[in-house]
Amino acid sequence: MESTIHREATLEEAIELGLRADEFEMVKEILGRTPNFTETAVYSVMWSEHCSYKNSIHWLKQLPKDGPHMLVKAGEENAGLVDIGDGLGCVFKIESHNHPSALEPYQGAATGVGGINRDIFTMGARPIAQMNSLRFGDIEKERTKWLVKGVVKGIGDYGNAFGIPIVGGEVAFDSSYNTNPLVNAFSAGIMDPKKMISATSKGPGNPVFIVGSATGKDGIAGAAFASKDITEDSANDLPSVQVGDPFMEKLLLEATMELADTDAIVGMQDMGAAGITCSSCEMSAAGEVGMDLNLDLVPKRQEDMKPYEILLSESQERMLVVVQKGKEQIVKDIFDKWDLHAEEIGVVTDSDRVRYFMNDEIVGDVPAESLVLGGGAPVYEREYTEPAYYQEFKKFDIKSIEQPEDLKDVAFKLLQYPNIASKNWVTDQYDSMVGTRTMTTNRPSDAGIVNIKGTNKALAMSVDCNSRYVNADPHVGTMIAVSEAARNITCAGGNPSAITNCLNFGNPYNPESFWQFVGAIKGMSEACLKFNTPVTGGNVSFYNQSVIDGVEIPVFPTPTIGMIGIVEDKENVMTLDFKSKGDLIFIIGQSYDDISSSEYLVSYHGVTASPAPYFNLDEEFEMQQVVRELIVNKHVNAVHDVADGGLFVTLTEMSIPNELGFDIVTDSEVREDAFLFGEGQGRVVVTVNEDQEDDFLEMMMGAKVSFTLLGHVTKGKMMVDDEHFGFIQEAKGLFNSALAKHLEK
Repeated sequence: MESTIHREATLEEAIELGLRADEFEMVKEILGRTPNFTETAVYSVMWSEHCSYKNSIHWLKQLPKDGPHMLVKAGEENAGLVDIGDGLGCVFKIESHNHPSALEPYQGAATGVGGINRDIFTMGARPIAQMNSLRFGDIEKERTKWLVKGVVKGIGDYGNAFGIPIVGGEVAFDSSYNTNPLVNAFSAGIMDPKKMISATSKGPGNPVFIVGSATGKDGIAGAAFASKDITEDSANDLPSVQVGDPFMEKLLLEATMELADTDAIVGMQDMGAAGITCSSCEMSAAGEVGMDLNLDLVPKRQEDMKPYEILLSESQERMLVVVQKGKEQIVKDIFDKWDLHAEEIGVVTDSDRVRYFMNDEIVGDVPAESLVLGGGAPVYEREYTEPAYYQEFKKFDIKSIEQPEDLKDVAFKLLQYPNIASKNWVTDQYDSMVGTRTMTTNRPSDAGIVNIKGTNKALAMSVDCNSRYVNADPHVGTMIAVSEAARNITCAGGNPSAITNCLNFGNPYNPESFWQFVGAIKGMSEACLKFNTPVTGGNVSFYNQSVIDGVEIPVFPTPTIGMIGIVEDKENVMTLDFKSKGDLIFIIGQSYDDISSSEYLVSYHGVTASPAPYFNLDEEFEMQQVVRELIVNKHVNAVHDVADGGLFVTLTEMSIPNELGFDIVTDSEVREDAFLFGEGQGRVVVTVNEDQEDDFLEMMMGAKVSFTLLGHVTKGKMMVDDEHFGFIQEAKGLFNSALAKHLEK
């Protein structure tokens, strides 16, 4: 092939593509010449924040990565892999699809689901469960309603058609997300670790295949788009939003599973952000080899696609595969059986360069290492500054809030706030039963529980983050996010194992936004070390903000934690529902005069400036150890953590499934509103039947954790300090219908 380097790119073009002027100079230095337009486009997308983590990698490297179950650590492959025993491993990851969902909520959310599942099965694991964490703006705004409906339908349609159950998640609303919603998708899969497929290219002379769907112009430069502000002009970026096909993905899954059982594969990588560019460069750099790819051979959906369009397309349901030379037919036969493309488009070389050819010309020639995370991609240490509001929030005093006279009125209003009310309007659109593994559909639990067939174990999983807490105090708020994820798994009968994270923040060039990011990393590290739950990977999503009249308004910082845990014995799966009238209700953990950052303080009193709620990491850890022992020893029959909305909401949620009620007495040393509605951490409600009572009390008396008898389960009446708060049927109706009323009015 004749070597031709096309017209040199200009600085203006480089900046338009997303490179900074100094970065364009770095590219010239690396290449020893001025790059052409295609090469400049390649660098712009690979050096975008979304792919290179150039502004965050310095801090990400400080997260704990070692743990007792780790098989694949963060950054080594497409997702983390942890040992769950019985010769099995769990692959899991969470990623964002925020900016695409802001513009085209249905496809943005759908392709987020598709992409995270491909990360799982590209490693040879079969996905068995999905979760998601969603953030939207003011629910009264028409645009918010449009976004909610589109995102939820996109997740439901793609996940349901793909055939993987959605077993849990979270949905929250705050005006900071008015312009920029957050759509974080989590997936977990099971595999034999010995059959893991690596995302590494090796063996000069081995052929390179593109498999799956054809390549089109959807999603071009999507990674660069994800590293920009959402503005009034963002609608012009609609081609950057990918289009998904769950049925094609299902075929790709089955073909990949079949491929994993052969010896034909050297390495494979999903084509997510930056498409062919990313997979070819990252696989080559990982194996310290090169690659020659002929773009003429790539199956295309549109004619006359330019080289950069083919390279940067993020068309879905595609993967790059390096095949053992001589075993090409095995790959072709498998993909032909599943009616999918499997086209040989190149070869592994013994150089360190990736070269792209089209029309018998070299259209790009770049050293792979210079493009990847940890290689030649730039790394920045951004300035960070504590914002003035942080100290202002700390000045909040509960004495400034007068306790309402009618706490029943407060309680029933609280149950109907969008952040507290049942999310059944959302979850009813998801199939939680497909695959017959889900163990918590009719038995509600604090975590999603999935049966590991053929073993005595189950997998517990949770996604958690209260972004209001993180905004108030990034360090403490992120420790709470990790701790709540662990608490949910503990309350469900599991042992926390490891986490993945989705770090959603504002502009990294804004020192106050970056201060939030740094604080969150420090808090996450501290909590993960305490719970021995290493970070297996995830992603960073910066530039989540509104730009109003030229002023950046960042979203609440949202470091979403996805955690998995192992239930060693399925007999120990614990649910949250009250079981029988007369069972005793205890609260484990100390209650305080604390309403800071609570839904009660913000939504009922309209006070948004307060610190994070009470939290002590050591107390939280000890409390969870005790709760785990209580469950394993069968000393409790229902367990539910006290979280958003406080104790009253916890008790109501425990009451609803079996339409039982509660009769409790509050703590005379704590303000009644704080006791009922405060969100101080480290508390769990349990119920104990008559047969369990003696063993429960004996164990708790020997523990170093505070516990208090609240009262007992009733047939349906809700009583607080001898005051009749109504019947659970009424509360259930309001709780279950509130979100739909907000969205449909």
